[in-house]
Amino acid sequence: MSKYKCKVLLAQVFLVIAFLAIWEIGARKGFINSFIFSSPSNVLHTLIDLTESGKLFANVGVTLNEILISFSLGIAIAFVVAVLMYLNRFLADTLDPFLTMLNSLPKVALGPIIIIWVGANTNSIITMALLINVIISIITIYNGFVHTDELKLKLFKTFRASRLETLFKLVIPANVSTIVSSLKINISLTLIGVIMGEFLVSKKGIGYLILYGTQVFNLNLVITGIVVLIFISFILYKIIDKVDRRFSTNRSSNL
Repeated sequence: MSKYKCKVLLAQVFLVIAFLAIWEIGARKGFINSFIFSSPSNVLHTLIDLTESGKLFANVGVTLNEILISFSLGIAIAFVVAVLMYLNRFLADTLDPFLTMLNSLPKVALGPIIIIWVGANTNSIITMALLINVIISIITIYNGFVHTDELKLKLFKTFRASRLETLFKLVIPANVSTIVSSLKINISLTLIGVIMGEFLVSKKGIGYLILYGTQVFNLNLVITGIVVLIFISFILYKIIDKVDRRFSTNRSSNL
């Protein structure tokens, strides 16, 4: 690790420790209302209680399972649709305004309809997550495809390569970094969609814990749920970032 990266890491650790220290001291001294904002010590005690009762891992497991299903389906659907749009300009031009409208639509407004159509179960949560993550992933991947290097495209046309050959031998390989970048966006939006879905219908999961804590005015449970979500989000992002770095390294070595 370089000296600069060490400095950045130390600065990040210092900011986290300083924030927690100010939060804890403020709660103990009464500058911060610990009933509303909780405190690091209360969050830690709640986290220990949830772990000992087995509720933490059970609810985290439910949320992670929903994230994995929604993420996998979302990126698969987005990739297939983006490929079809690239191969068929008529389809792309037809879908473009609808994708824009759907992307700007507040998905939570569709919550009651989703529950009626799909049922008040895990399917509704996955559907909500898909509505949030698929559209932006389609747009990101498709834009990468249509902005492939013009000179390389002309070279393939010179050799009379079909559009399908151009797609699989040039466009997709040239946009691996774009596809991986879309994974980063997708995982973040998937987490948002899953939690929104759990707020609506779930009886298990981190979203349920947060909602339940709000209903019974247990703000320690609410803040603990938020902290767990931040940790999950950080881990998932790091996994995707590691994949991105691996592809970038392989790409550089091939060049």
